[in-house]
Amino acid sequence: MNHQLRTGLSTVPEMDDTQFVRWQGLLEERTGMCLAPQRRSFLQTSLGLRMREVGCDSYQEYYDRIVNGASGAIEWSTLVDRLTVQETRFFRDPDAFAFVEQFVQQKAAESGDDGALEFWSVGCSSGEEAYSLAMVAERHLTAQGKRYAVTGTDISTIVLRKARAGRYQPRALDWVTDEYRQLGFKDLQPGSPVQVSDTLRQRCCFSQVNILNLANCPLQSQHVIYCQNVLIYFRRWRRREILNVLAERLAPGGILVIGLGEMVDWQHPLLEQVHSSRVSAFVRKQSNSTGETTRR
Repeated sequence: MNHQLRTGLSTVPEMDDTQFVRWQGLLEERTGMCLAPQRRSFLQTSLGLRMREVGCDSYQEYYDRIVNGASGAIEWSTLVDRLTVQETRFFRDPDAFAFVEQFVQQKAAESGDDGALEFWSVGCSSGEEAYSLAMVAERHLTAQGKRYAVTGTDISTIVLRKARAGRYQPRALDWVTDEYRQLGFKDLQPGSPVQVSDTLRQRCCFSQVNILNLANCPLQSQHVIYCQNVLIYFRRWRRREILNVLAERLAPGGILVIGLGEMVDWQHPLLEQVHSSRVSAFVRKQSNSTGETTRR
């Protein structure tokens, strides 16, 4: 029997076990994300609505379209935007950003000019995280005559376009302090969309990167790598692979920040873990004159 489920937008066919496993496998193969069985309804609805848009009557017909030919690659790009976009907001984890802010303050106080401080927001979604890092950097570095740059990467082209535009609904500022509101946004009017300041937008760039291909990403010598609420969507062995690559992309003395509980037993010879119950972070050890790593 061909059961159907009704949503607020349309009627979509019910997904059986065989089709769920097939689509679950395709998503993990191409993005690394492991979709839990509990999220079958999310997958079913997302696929069903897109199938309705393109005129496919079954999951198998749509699957065949996705995996075959150049048109399939284009359709996959559209679909992956809907399947991988995650919720985010400005200063989402106050403890983690307080840790980053403390690190930036230390860098601002250091004498000499070693070039721009580099920040990387991994899985930046629609840009709030990257702009939050930029606000912290702008507040503490610019006054000291120091430069910075922020790079946000994500697999979704749709959210990257929103990130580049830097335009958000007023409720996006609910977690932003008054000081950062004045620093990071312009033309603030009650009830109106808010626009990230030109200064911050000029300091931030956004690029499409599949986290499975991090080894080919050109970013190197990053002072801050912020990778929160990303690893939870991957299997544990793949989380280790991702973190190993990120560790190698840190500059000596740089910090890697991940989500609490995302990877509790991971270690890397280049890194020293920060001992804190509120933040999950690591510091890349400094190198001495012989090239050996030393404790910070």
